[in-house]
Amino acid sequence: MRSDWSVVSTGAISLLQVIVVVVGGPLLVGLMRKVRCRLEGRVGPPVRQPLLDLRKLAHRQRMRPERASWIFLLAPLILVATTVVVAAIAPLLATDPALGWSADLFTIVYLLLLGSVVLGLGALDTGTAFGGMGASRALTIGAVAEPALLVSILALSVPARSSNLAAIITTSRAHPLLLASPERLLALAAFVIVIVAECGRLPVDNPSTHLELTMIHEAMILEYAGTDLALVQLGESMRLAVLISLLADLFLPWGIATGPGPAHLAISLIALVAKVAVLGTVLAVLEVAMAKLRLFRVPELMAGGFVLSVLAVVSALVLA
Repeated sequence: MRSDWSVVSTGAISLLQVIVVVVGGPLLVGLMRKVRCRLEGRVGPPVRQPLLDLRKLAHRQRMRPERASWIFLLAPLILVATTVVVAAIAPLLATDPALGWSADLFTIVYLLLLGSVVLGLGALDTGTAFGGMGASRALTIGAVAEPALLVSILALSVPARSSNLAAIITTSRAHPLLLASPERLLALAAFVIVIVAECGRLPVDNPSTHLELTMIHEAMILEYAGTDLALVQLGESMRLAVLISLLADLFLPWGIATGPGPAHLAISLIALVAKVAVLGTVLAVLEVAMAKLRLFRVPELMAGGFVLSVLAVVSALVLA
């Protein structure tokens, strides 16, 4: 049985992880915008601009469509709440956060899926054409992206003989050669495709456009305003930070704290921030070099990601 001090320590780790994700999510979005602007020859807004936007929206009046029900108002809260739970239990800074035993890959994936589905239901609840169109497109993409995420992490769980994320990371640190194995590379490619799709990035979606024929995520949140819009934007930025953090820890597990003490945690925090910043910069550079896919070509990309994840599982089973 854990001592009282151990329980307090793991609780503090989970709290720190939540704080890092809540603050770091908007900053990551700001960093990616800054990189894109620089590559396009523009100065761009400061990195902290998303945080300033959230503060501004939080002071504005909430608006609700006339025919919307409680689902519309509850969707942003559930989106943020599910992401906070994932940030608290997932091994982002340390392999032993509070309730880390529950950080099963199925739990993580379905918590993220719950947020996506509820946001889609909130868009449908408005009864508008844009909301229904955006929800239909988002849920169609998510129907393929979420299984690809599940199967790609499942490929990593085969060598670890466990679906717990902390066990997967511990096995990867103990056997560095596994990081260059075929199943890891296939799973990495599938994971990147899932991040692009789940977070509405290019080439799947363009977060800076409002063209009615191309937008997906923006169409779902057109009816939100004030605090509700701030929660939606915060939840989406947190999801991006969580997914990139999981990508960094699962495929580049160096730096994550495996022992107690503030020194280990400080090193882990610096390492996580550095890895997420580098990966976010790489994604931003790739976005500048890519054009948005036609809507009917997006399912092909998602299907390709799912096939890569399945091949990763097959490779892991064959080489096990």
